[in-house]
Amino acid sequence: MHSFAANVSKAGWVLIVLGTIVWSMTMVKSAWPQKYGLGFWGPNGHDGVWHISLINSLAQSSLEMPIFAGEKIKNYHIGFDLLLAGIHRITQIPAHTLYFQIIPPILALLIGVLSYKFVYLWKRSKGAAFWSTFFVYFGGSWGPIVNFFRNGSFGGESMFWAQQSISTLINPPFAASLILLLVGCILLVKHETRHARHDIIILSLVFGVLTQIKVYGGILVLCSLAWLGIYQILKERKAYYLKVFAGSAFISALLFFPLNQRSSALLVYQPGWFLETMMAVSDRVGWPRYYEAMINYKASGNWIKGIPAYIIAWIIFWFGNMGTRAIKETIIIGRWIRSPWKMTNIEMFLGGVMTIGLSLALFFVQKGTPWNTIQFVYYSLFFSGIVAGVAFQELIEKRKGTIRVSFVTTLLLLTLPTTYSTLKHYVPNRPPAKVPSMELEALKFLSKLDSGTVLTYPFDQIAAGRAESNPPRPLYLYESTAYVSAFSKKPVFLEDEVNLNITDYPWRERRQLVENWYNTLNEEEARMFLKQNNIKYVYWVKPQRARLGETQLGLTRIFENKEVDIYRVN
Repeated sequence: MHSFAANVSKAGWVLIVLGTIVWSMTMVKSAWPQKYGLGFWGPNGHDGVWHISLINSLAQSSLEMPIFAGEKIKNYHIGFDLLLAGIHRITQIPAHTLYFQIIPPILALLIGVLSYKFVYLWKRSKGAAFWSTFFVYFGGSWGPIVNFFRNGSFGGESMFWAQQSISTLINPPFAASLILLLVGCILLVKHETRHARHDIIILSLVFGVLTQIKVYGGILVLCSLAWLGIYQILKERKAYYLKVFAGSAFISALLFFPLNQRSSALLVYQPGWFLETMMAVSDRVGWPRYYEAMINYKASGNWIKGIPAYIIAWIIFWFGNMGTRAIKETIIIGRWIRSPWKMTNIEMFLGGVMTIGLSLALFFVQKGTPWNTIQFVYYSLFFSGIVAGVAFQELIEKRKGTIRVSFVTTLLLLTLPTTYSTLKHYVPNRPPAKVPSMELEALKFLSKLDSGTVLTYPFDQIAAGRAESNPPRPLYLYESTAYVSAFSKKPVFLEDEVNLNITDYPWRERRQLVENWYNTLNEEEARMFLKQNNIKYVYWVKPQRARLGETQLGLTRIFENKEVDIYRVN
């Protein structure tokens, strides 16, 4: 580590520290005690709360789905949450403190350091390492620039669908997967010079574990290793990287399939979905006439016009997301023009991740939540930033004085608006969502009781819509979230319908059962429902109630404050 630190320039350390601070701002304020309770900024009110629920459940050595009591976790990669659950058990640091305040800065710092180290080892250039790390932390789309010319204000980080660098930490499993990917890339660089036999085992472990941390990254790495393995056989008549692929695939299957036996059914072949919705939806590019033309060409089978229309949409999608990272194309195109056989193994691996990530997103969507496969593109953008840094260094090292300064200034002015526009959502004192103090008191009480399934009131979309103009909204009026299971550390019969949809649970059927219970006037049926489903506690935010009274339902109140009632089932 000392020898590496000596190779990092002072500017490099300043960049890494600054990038760590900026990235962490998207996380560290959430779930920090405020006078009104716990506030949640950005998507943390849903996504972060889901991870806290899962961490607290796994910390109890349970594989039960915490938001769908009675069923096992399936179709989800639990590696990151399992790691935090272990840390939580050992240190007794609250899961939400680990998730929001402690782990994010560590992840941000490691990603910056490993990015710098990888590029330095690969190119032996501090300049290339610096600019690659810059793009890793601050790379953005053209969305804010387009938005500025449209309405005079910056915004639109995901105008072209993909989230950008500044939002990396709001998806901590993705951030953790980048660390494994970078470690793997560093090992690939080192193997090219030392050719150690044990590298196969180490690389197989690093890349094999990736699938359980983030399945999208795992799929891309396996595909890229196969791509690289075939290239190496054709070019060098060696099968080293095919062996790494085989080892990684074996470990991935061993870790992944026990909890994800039906996960392949979640991917649906639907080419062009992101291109069509990008043009159709107003908070994306929003070009309805172009969208209508695309759909009409497709529906009528007019591919003479349809194919060019989709190609243009693809160009807008890719280069819109790429932003200033598009400078990397100068390297890639140049390599292929000279000869694809002159590309190094590292370049082929990175090219595989970038190409396959884009291709999978353009051809497949996820069942129930089609936009989830955009996460393939996140990896394409990350490594595009790495290569863009190398390309930019090659560009400016040939320039001197004023010309060089103008290149750097232009890059900063065109790149940083994405970071600026996104941070505006995390800096304000008032968050969009909260867990009120009274609910925290009730949930803390519930967390100390004996284990048992909790029944809550179904999420009310209409009531949530009415409360939208008065932030911060309580989480039960914000979105269908996992907050009761997260902070009570108890499995909930039905909660967080969004993630249940993503993981393909039959939540609609269960919701109908819950709604029938709330509306029934048959005491015997109501009591039988509680017994058959092992409901032990009922959690209500006032004035939530069932049509039958508590005595008729066989409930005894065990907690009450101004906002919450908790009942035990007799």
